[in-house]
Amino acid sequence: MLTLLHSSVRPLPPPPLSRTSAPPLRRTALRRAVVAQAMATTSEGLKKGIAEFYDESSGAWENVWGDHMHHGYYDSGVSASLSDHRAAQIRMVEESLSFAGVSDDPMKKPKKIVDVGCGIGGSSRYLAKKYGAQCNGITLSPVQAQRAQALATTQGLSDKVSFQVADALNQPFPDKQFDLVWSMESGEHMPDKTKFVSELARVAAPGGTIIIVTWCHRDLLSSEKSLKPDEINLLNKICDAFYLPAWCSAADYVEICKSLSLQDIKTTDWSENVAPFWPAVIKSALTWNGFTSLLRSGWKTIRGALVMPLMIEGYKKDLIKFAIITCRKPENA
Repeated sequence: MLTLLHSSVRPLPPPPLSRTSAPPLRRTALRRAVVAQAMATTSEGLKKGIAEFYDESSGAWENVWGDHMHHGYYDSGVSASLSDHRAAQIRMVEESLSFAGVSDDPMKKPKKIVDVGCGIGGSSRYLAKKYGAQCNGITLSPVQAQRAQALATTQGLSDKVSFQVADALNQPFPDKQFDLVWSMESGEHMPDKTKFVSELARVAAPGGTIIIVTWCHRDLLSSEKSLKPDEINLLNKICDAFYLPAWCSAADYVEICKSLSLQDIKTTDWSENVAPFWPAVIKSALTWNGFTSLLRSGWKTIRGALVMPLMIEGYKKDLIKFAIITCRKPENA
């Protein structure tokens, strides 16, 4: 069973049913239908919130940090200057590819890539250039998809990359399409982690590599059934600001991958390697450019900025983990 931590985005309880309103079996069916409808409504509300959050905030992020909307990778215990951070974001991409064992060999390198939760397309364009591959990016944000395509055109990559608004839990692609399935910090937004990984596996070509880089909570001890109340409270505050419906551990992702018969499953904790990132983001928000960008972007972005210190607190308490999980789809799948 997954150790999912739910935020305040929870399904509404079903309304009470009269004992005399229907036979027992029919009452059970009605209750299930009501619960399913409530969950669907909540899911649609969540997707709308995520889309609006990134519609508002992506311009501010790009203005300060550029087109890679994810953590940077740093040497453990080494301080970094502000000028190092964009290079660290590129390094995060390279370290992820290296950990997964993605080959640079012209005969083995990926030729078709999907970027699930693509932001404004930083990873898509980088991977397309690195491998000469065709790359499709999907996001819930129309603003992100439009900006990603505009940047691709500006960079002369419109024949290599394309972007569209789509749901990662119901991807608009046929089965077995992509040699490399890439998810850089989008898994934390997924309300159903099993469905999320299942979709990544579905669109992966036989033998294809799946890379998930995501925020997790710590693994539970064998004596624990859930996180501690103060840990849950901290994560829920972050969930409310960043539109995160549920957290799970890296161990949960590994179990999902095993249940789907995926192969070569690996994971590691890069929390120490991303430690300089959130302090740098806060520092950039306190610059004139960062401050004015926040004010222009709107309340959702400002609310997200206000909980950034909680991310640092979560990392320091070893509650939040920055994890990479990689695996491969079987050749005969």
